[in-house]
Amino acid sequence: MSRPTIGVLALQGDVREHLAALAAADAAAGPVRRPEELAGLDGLVIPGGESTTISKLAVLFGLMEPLRAAIRDGLPVYGTCAGLIMLADKILDPRSGQETFGGIDMIVRRNAFGRQNESFEASVEMAEIPGGPVEGVFIRAPWVESVGASTEVLAEHRGHIVAVRQGNVLATSFHPELTGDHRVHELFVSAVRAAG
Repeated sequence: MSRPTIGVLALQGDVREHLAALAAADAAAGPVRRPEELAGLDGLVIPGGESTTISKLAVLFGLMEPLRAAIRDGLPVYGTCAGLIMLADKILDPRSGQETFGGIDMIVRRNAFGRQNESFEASVEMAEIPGGPVEGVFIRAPWVESVGASTEVLAEHRGHIVAVRQGNVLATSFHPELTGDHRVHELFVSAVRAAG
C-alpha cells in the first residue's frame, strides 16, 4: 500500500490540521461524518475537541457502534487529546452518559493537566520517533492513569503517561498536528501501511 486512505472524524476539533499533517505524511486524507464514509478507509484519526461532545455526536450521527466494530476488527486508529479519551476502555471521571469507542486497555483522567488557561507546550521523548523529542501541545489534556498488560507506553511527561499503543490503535494526550512536526502522523501512517 503506497498511499493509504485515512479518514479524520469530523464531528468536532482540529480536523483541518490533521488532514494537513496526514497529507504531509503521504496519506490520502478526508473528513468522516457518516457511517458509510468508514467504508474503504485504511485508517482513522480521532481529533481533539471535547470528549463528551464527540461521544454525543457520534451517537447522534450513528457512528458509535460502527466505529466500535471497526476498531474491534483491526482498523488502525490514532486519537489525540479527546481522541485518546474516546479510545480508552475506561474513563475515571466520565460525564453523565459519556461513552467511548474503546480499543485501548487503559484508564484515563479527563482534563488532568489543568484547565484551558493552564495549557502548555512541552518537548516529549516518544518511543519509535527518531530525531529527538516531539513538540507536544497540551490543551486541557488528559493523561493515562494506568494501562493493561497489552498496552505499550510510548511516552511520559511529568511522570504521567501521555502516549500509548495497543495493536493498531495509537493515542497521545497532546496535539502534534498543531506544531508542524509530522513525525507522529508519519509513525501512524507507517503502521497503517503495515496493517494493510
